[in-house]
Amino acid sequence: MTARDLSRHFGTTPAVAGIDLELRRGEVLGLLGPNGAGKTTTMQMLTGNLAPTTGSIGVCGVDLLERPTAAKARIGYLPEVPPLYKELKVDEYLRLAARLHRVPRSEAAAALEHAKRRCGVSDIGHRLIGTLSRGYQQRVGIAQAVIHSPDVVILDEPTVGLDPNQIREIRALIRELSDSHSVILSTHILPEVEAVCDRVQILHRGRIVYNDRIAALQRFRRAHSVLVGFRRAPSVDEISRLPGVAGVEPAPEGLLRILRAGAPAATEGAGPGHAPDRTGAPGPSDAADLIDALVHLSVQRNWALTHLSIERASLEDVFAHLTGQEAEEAAAIAAAEATA
Repeated sequence: MTARDLSRHFGTTPAVAGIDLELRRGEVLGLLGPNGAGKTTTMQMLTGNLAPTTGSIGVCGVDLLERPTAAKARIGYLPEVPPLYKELKVDEYLRLAARLHRVPRSEAAAALEHAKRRCGVSDIGHRLIGTLSRGYQQRVGIAQAVIHSPDVVILDEPTVGLDPNQIREIRALIRELSDSHSVILSTHILPEVEAVCDRVQILHRGRIVYNDRIAALQRFRRAHSVLVGFRRAPSVDEISRLPGVAGVEPAPEGLLRILRAGAPAATEGAGPGHAPDRTGAPGPSDAADLIDALVHLSVQRNWALTHLSIERASLEDVFAHLTGQEAEEAAAIAAAEATA
C-alpha cells in the first residue's frame, strides 16, 4: 500500500496535510501520534471510507480512488469501535462478514474456520458476541477483518480499553498476522509501537514528523545526560566548563545531572515522508569522551567520584520532543504572522 501527498481538509482546517506512506509486504507499520494528530482521518482515507482532498492511494497496484471496489477487496479494517452485532453469535457474525467481503460460498466455511483459528476464537463460535469480554470482542473484530485473506490489515487503536493480559494477547496476534498480511496499526500507546511494529511514522498536527524503522528509533534514545556523584563535589561552574557540557542541574539522592551538548543530525536512509532526527543528542563517542574527562578530573582534583551512570531518553521523551517541537514551531510562526 502506498499513499502520496495525502491531505484532508474540513472546511479550511487541514486534518491531514500532505503525508506520504509506504507499507511493505509482511511489515507492521505503526502510525503513532497524540490525540487529534490525524491518525483516524488517515485510516479512514486509506480504507476508502473518507475521500482525500488531495493525493493518491494504491493498494497492491490498484488505485483506490479510480477502482475502489477492487482496492477495498484487498483491505481488512478494524475501526476504533469494532463493527460488531452483539445480538449475533460469533459464527453468525463471521458468516455475515464473509458474505460482505464476497468470499465465495464454496470457500466460506473454510475461511470462517481459518479466521477463527488465527484469532483464537475457535471455541466460542456458539457464543453471543454481547456476552464476550472486551478482549474476545476485539479478537472477533480482527477475525472479520481477515476472513477474506486481505493483503493489507488496518487496525485503529486495537488495544484501547483492554486489560494488561488482553493487550499482550492482541499484540501477539498482530505479530502473527504479519506472517501473511501487511499491517498498519494506529495507536497513541508508545510501548505498543516497540512491542509490535517494524517501522513507525509519527504524526503531529496532520504531518509526518518521523518515519523510520524501530531499530533506527534507538538513535533517538541515546544517552542525553550523565548522572554523577562526588564526596567532595566541585562547583557547578567548574563542571559546566568541560567540553560538550550544555548544563548542570541537581538530581535525586544528591547527584548532579550533566546535560550533554550537540547539534541535530539528519537520520540517513529515509524513505518518503521522512522527518529529520532532531533530538540534538550527540553520539556514543561523545558520551565516552565526557565520562573519560569526569573520571580523569575526579582523580586529578580529588573530587572522590562515587557515582557515574548514563541516562537514556525514554520513548516518551522522544515522542514529547518530536511533537512538542512541532507545537513550538507552530506557535513561533503564528506569533511572527501576528506581528508582521
